Amino acid sequence: MNKGKAIFKVWRQAPFGAKLGFLTIVIYLLAAFFAPWVAPFGERETVGDVWEDFGGETLLGTDHIGRDMFTRLLYGARNTISIAFLITVLSFTIGIITGFFAAVVGGWVDNLLGRIVDILMAIPILIFALMILTVVGTSIPALVAVIALLDSTRVFRLSRALAMDIEVMDYVEVAKIRGEKLWWIMRSEILPNALAPLVAEFGLRFCFVFLFISALSFLGLGIQPPAADWGSMVRENGGAITFGIMTPMIPAAAIAILTIGVNLVVDWFLHKASGLKDVE
Repeated sequence: MNKGKAIFKVWRQAPFGAKLGFLTIVIYLLAAFFAPWVAPFGERETVGDVWEDFGGETLLGTDHIGRDMFTRLLYGARNTISIAFLITVLSFTIGIITGFFAAVVGGWVDNLLGRIVDILMAIPILIFALMILTVVGTSIPALVAVIALLDSTRVFRLSRALAMDIEVMDYVEVAKIRGEKLWWIMRSEILPNALAPLVAEFGLRFCFVFLFISALSFLGLGIQPPAADWGSMVRENGGAITFGIMTPMIPAAAIAILTIGVNLVVDWFLHKASGLKDVE
């Protein structure tokens, strides 16, 4: 009961931008989860002519081969958001564990992991991903593994920097003298004190991964058709712009709105974690 009151109090004190961002995220998540029940047609079902107007049975018109855009938009949310979330969780798991481990152990382990990360980060991530995916293929497991590995380098740098600051604190030294094991120190002493910036970074990295998947799909190396994906929906319907049809703007707007919503929540969370008060 007290926890519920605390959550309600935080919600009530949140600025309008954060509330708007949170509601946007909730709407997207509900759309993704309930897509099979809400969508009026099947994900791959052709229901009309090419690029039909809005309204009628096709609320947002049809795409380049006559599939319902509203249905494709819902399934695109399901596919893109779930894969982006999975990649972000995996990249944070890899990055946090290796970053904390490098900071606590130090020495040649820290140098080795640091040099590997420097090499990976020296290559532009989009070019690197395109090169690897061209070789290993564009299956969902390959897409998840490649992007998670590349994105974990950024998480490693942040985690290591945070752990380096926390690792020299007295309570960590006491834990070492007490004989606590390395994993216990990382999990019980370093992680709780690094959680606020890591949570904020999680939101930012999710946005990056979400946009990155859309970019790869737009280039033809992301989520493959006939599966719905917002990036590939923009690419497939790009020719409609020539005829003054705004169909490709629908998935583009969906990408932009979710990105803005997540950033509004992350900005508010960072402000709360910093302890700064709003200026009247």
